[in-house]
Amino acid sequence: MDSLLYGTGLAAVAVNALTGVLDAGRKRMDLVGVTMVGCATALGGGTVRDLLLGRPVFWISDQAYLVVALATTLVVFFAVRGLRLPPRLFLVPDAVGLALFTAIGTQVALDWQAPWLVASLLGVITGVVGGVLRDMLCNEVPLIFVRGELYASAAWLGALVLVGLQALGASAVAAAWSGMAATLAARLLAMAYRITLPTYTERK
Repeated sequence: MDSLLYGTGLAAVAVNALTGVLDAGRKRMDLVGVTMVGCATALGGGTVRDLLLGRPVFWISDQAYLVVALATTLVVFFAVRGLRLPPRLFLVPDAVGLALFTAIGTQVALDWQAPWLVASLLGVITGVVGGVLRDMLCNEVPLIFVRGELYASAAWLGALVLVGLQALGASAVAAAWSGMAATLAARLLAMAYRITLPTYTERK
């Protein structure tokens, strides 16, 4: 499980860095700006999770995560620079990053003996905070705060699937893959069919 968690973590960092570059590129940022947005997107959620758990921050204790974030940012920047990209292009890799980071965050919290509800919410934090930082740095309202397709709720669904399957005796690996699949499926279906949560309205 440790090797799967480590490999998935590196993949999640790379995918989220990619979404940060694509979003920052639409704002026509220079290399420094794009690098900052890419790294914040890739590392932000896990950093907040580790600080809340009181554990060493993952990219400080193992700089491989930081190297992957920087390398992905630079490669994507020079690969797509000058191309005309669809405005919503980053949403699909963002959904993948959300699924990966949610499962990782939930599993890390469980490994640190966090209660199931806390672990699931820390999984959501791991999944969404990087995107919040990306949108704020790009001067946009974060996806999690606007009326639109399921986002944080999709992450929470995946986190609860992971926690529930482990509680029922499933292996950590099977639970992790199932949690990732649930988050990704919920997010992609929500985007495809415009599935949203009820919004607050005042009675006239």
